[in-house]
Amino acid sequence: MNPTLQTYIEQEILPRYDGFDQAHQRDHVEMVIRQSLELAEQQDVDVNMVYAIAAYHDTGLCEGRDHHHEVSARIIREDEHLRQWFTADQIATMADAAEDHRASAQHAPRTIYGRIVAEADRYIDPEVIIHRTIQYGLDHYPTLRRDEHYARMKAHLHEKYGRNGYLHLWFKDSPNAQRLEKLRQMMDDEPRLQQLFTKFFDHQDS
Repeated sequence: MNPTLQTYIEQEILPRYDGFDQAHQRDHVEMVIRQSLELAEQQDVDVNMVYAIAAYHDTGLCEGRDHHHEVSARIIREDEHLRQWFTADQIATMADAAEDHRASAQHAPRTIYGRIVAEADRYIDPEVIIHRTIQYGLDHYPTLRRDEHYARMKAHLHEKYGRNGYLHLWFKDSPNAQRLEKLRQMMDDEPRLQQLFTKFFDHQDS
């Protein structure tokens, strides 16, 4: 890992996440970085590119969620500092990867770098996913009643993580595959799902 790149990202890029919603703060980007680097160990890729892509992947949230992947790509292209460490072609690949990372994308990531960050962004921890889904609902739909938050949570989980959901895993041997099946079993277990909703919804300040 290039130490000057790492210093720049730690000082100038990661702090941006402190201002995002609870589900996309610094703990999230640090997880995506960690998972990306672990996946990169099994691939023939540039580790500095992998690190930078993971660090920038959600920076576009500064302009809202709907097009954040496109804004993240633009931020990468326009950050002149990156030219200290990467060629124009590398920066273009990194921007494409950031743009392709979104789970709801209609096409597969164009490169191995896009597949890595997309997979890393989909770290499947059933309880963490449920917690983050509730956090997102509270942040963005504060006027919903408790029962409406539960219904929104269930609908989102099935739309994204269900057996017919839009989420795709890009590495068949990834630990995510087993975790995803565990999450689906939890989603099918209504009493367990209600128990977890109560745990996270009723104890936000705990």
